[in-house]
Amino acid sequence: MVRKTIVWFRKDLRMHDNPALWEAAQQGIVIPVFILPDEEDSVEVASEVGQWWLHHSLTALKEKLESHGLSLVILRGDCLKELTSVCNETQADAVFFSERFEPQVIERDKAITLSLLSKGIEVRSFSSNLLYPPYDIMNQKNEPYKVFTSYWKRTMLEMVSPPLPIPIDFAPLDQILSSLKVEELNLLSDVGWDEKFSKYWTPGEKGAITRWQQFTDDGLSGYTEGRDVPSANAVSLLSPHFAWGEISVRAVWQAANVLSEVEANMQSAVDAFLRQIVWREFAYHQLIHFPKMLNEPLRENFEAFPWLENDEAFSKWKKGLTGYPLVDAGMRELWETGAIHNRVRMVVASFLVKHLLITWVDGADWFAETLVDYDAASNAMGWQWVAGSGIDAAPYFRIFNPILQSQRFDPNGFYIKKWIPELAKLPSKYIHEPWKAPEDVLSNSELTLGQEYPLPMIDHPFARKRALEAYAQIKNKI
Repeated sequence: MVRKTIVWFRKDLRMHDNPALWEAAQQGIVIPVFILPDEEDSVEVASEVGQWWLHHSLTALKEKLESHGLSLVILRGDCLKELTSVCNETQADAVFFSERFEPQVIERDKAITLSLLSKGIEVRSFSSNLLYPPYDIMNQKNEPYKVFTSYWKRTMLEMVSPPLPIPIDFAPLDQILSSLKVEELNLLSDVGWDEKFSKYWTPGEKGAITRWQQFTDDGLSGYTEGRDVPSANAVSLLSPHFAWGEISVRAVWQAANVLSEVEANMQSAVDAFLRQIVWREFAYHQLIHFPKMLNEPLRENFEAFPWLENDEAFSKWKKGLTGYPLVDAGMRELWETGAIHNRVRMVVASFLVKHLLITWVDGADWFAETLVDYDAASNAMGWQWVAGSGIDAAPYFRIFNPILQSQRFDPNGFYIKKWIPELAKLPSKYIHEPWKAPEDVLSNSELTLGQEYPLPMIDHPFARKRALEAYAQIKNKI
């Protein structure tokens, strides 16, 4: 009798280098299944932005599977109940899936695994979205790494498994199963506000591979110098594709290394890019070993930090109305595109935490609502790094000056003018500090500060001094 395996797709929405799919195909009949959990149990989609991405990524996966003779079964409800039902209906022998590491998902997966095993169904999970076996990278004391540089050096001793191809032949199920259409999951906005994202992104495996090819053609060679310049076309824009598992991190790793071998002048850029890939790994290393990092400071003394509650200030930050052009440009880019340049991401985060003294948890929650590349591990690690509360974090006294950051990384104001049209006519000389522009310059730029564009909501020297005083309260405990 031919063996039947359910491949439970989650955040591994691709066919290439998908170990669960590959192993199932070697054993017999493949039954692809996707389940959107009930709302009270769902950690799959953190936001409406994520729902938009999932809708289009699922559509792409469904079409790709169909081109290989497989039908994706789309369901909604309790994961264990739905998997059990499909197992009973198809008499499946096994359920294979890719591992996830969010604490709630780990607990849910354990319960599902134990239940299915008790029914005589084989259950196997695979590490498909990380470079290294996540529990294997430990220091000489067999403890988790707490410093990225040490982690980076350790991982360089590890071999990265070669990516798996898409299986050549599949054995589809000779049985029609009940399935929802992607549209029936109701993931898209009723009023269509999310349609704007299609101008910037193409979700799905094909879109991810195309994006990688564009980056290697046009951006990677200038990555070392250009990755901190928000107006430059020098970043990969792969983060949402990694977050949804549409492209294999191992395949990207291998392709980048091959490129550096073929083109010697690319070595520096490739090394800088791969370091960012390992930074993502380090985020998962932290999440696995310190799961409280999602909403609690990893340095316990930060529990006593004197955060302020200021809804008005928080609202201005979210809307890009702080009066600091680089900060505002970043927040408006985020709202419009669902993403934000990494350098600017650090600046806006620092502004919220250190200029406004609003807790990093609130910032992390806002990013979870607005980012197409939302990733629980990377998001939490990034915010804790900026706040200084992470195990490997920026020094508490490092407070980004939004003016100097703007002058250094967007000297001509190209990025600022793109996202803040009110400032488009302002000469570059004043683009970083509009409040210093003479009245005649403001008039010629059709700009009245406090009307078309706000004055700074807080004075930088004052904010810096206040932040250092706040950190001093816990300094002896840092």
